[in-house]
Amino acid sequence: CGLGLLIQMLHLSIRSSIDSYTKGLETANMSLNEMNDTKLGLVFTSCNDNIEEIIKGIRSISNIPIIGGTSSGGVLVNDGIIASTNGFSSMMSLSDPTLTIGVAIHEASTHPRSVGRKVAMEAVENAKTTRAPSYFMMIASPKDEEEYLLGIQDVIGRVPLFGGSVSDDDIDEKWKIFCNDKVISDGVAVAFFYTDNEIATSFTGEYFETDNVGIITKVENDRTLVEIDHAGALNKYARWTKTLPSKLMGKKLWEAAITKPLGIKSPTGNITVIRQPKYGDDRGTKTYTDDAIELSNKVVENTAIVQLEATIDELIDGVGDTMKDLKQKMYGESAGYILFHSAGRKKAIANRLSEVHSEILKEAKNTPFLVVFSLSEYGYDEHSANLCGGSMLSFTSLGKE
Repeated sequence: CGLGLLIQMLHLSIRSSIDSYTKGLETANMSLNEMNDTKLGLVFTSCNDNIEEIIKGIRSISNIPIIGGTSSGGVLVNDGIIASTNGFSSMMSLSDPTLTIGVAIHEASTHPRSVGRKVAMEAVENAKTTRAPSYFMMIASPKDEEEYLLGIQDVIGRVPLFGGSVSDDDIDEKWKIFCNDKVISDGVAVAFFYTDNEIATSFTGEYFETDNVGIITKVENDRTLVEIDHAGALNKYARWTKTLPSKLMGKKLWEAAITKPLGIKSPTGNITVIRQPKYGDDRGTKTYTDDAIELSNKVVENTAIVQLEATIDELIDGVGDTMKDLKQKMYGESAGYILFHSAGRKKAIANRLSEVHSEILKEAKNTPFLVVFSLSEYGYDEHSANLCGGSMLSFTSLGKE
């Protein structure tokens, strides 16, 4: 028996008065309709909803394990774009007699690697096994992801990863992560999959390298890039992109850098992982020698960083190319797709999001898919290590058999 997937979504834009509890109830009713032996519900909602009430609504229908979080501004499914200023709720249900699932969630602490170990051990225990899973999904707040991943791998070893961070509509830290009945703002949740069914992942940025390359010479707190080639990082980036530093302060940097991010290469050069500039900081000085860039993910000193670029057209086309690559990696037929797409890319694409949907639908056809908009994405590619990046695509196909 292969993995059976069903997606049913609640179109909330035409029912603006619906409350969060009813969203959860109706979403579960629709997603679980005609499903047998459901093993897991992947639930993604709006940051504008009462998440606890959505979960209560789902729980009034079923006690299956659920895991998920908030998605920036909406989700995409086969039927189209699901988004509303009054919130939304979506659920992908997985059913397979041969599938075993273990889920767990933990709040953040001052020792994130230890949190990763704890969440991994609990997921294994919840699966009622002592084995490492076949693959796993990680959902986290956009902080400490690399450390969570290390802790998880301390317990289960190098197991294929997919997933992404939670997000909100404007990087205001209104995001939520949830697992079963627990809802948190900062931490990590995992779903461990025990199955013989095939999985394939395409993890990519789909950007092009420029000739602007430098050595990282100063970093603070893992994600604050202070100097490139011993010069202020923000000033260096401004010269590379021919932009005034004053136009890159605060959140203005995030929007300006979506089409011109930074990246680091894996040791073998087979994948460039995006380090998305998120926030420009003049650090209280009147000169630009100390300007810093807050990045989406961790960087280390004495490694190279390269400026990348892509047009909006290329960002949209990259979605279709990534779906093609994902399909080519599958030996058998796909039962469904779980697709984490950068929220920053979505913001840059703006009113052309329907073209992204068309690119996915063209490749997925009638196979169910769920697109989540995240601030960071997780995955691997071409036998690389499991990695975390921003402004990327983490596309995963779950095989029928």
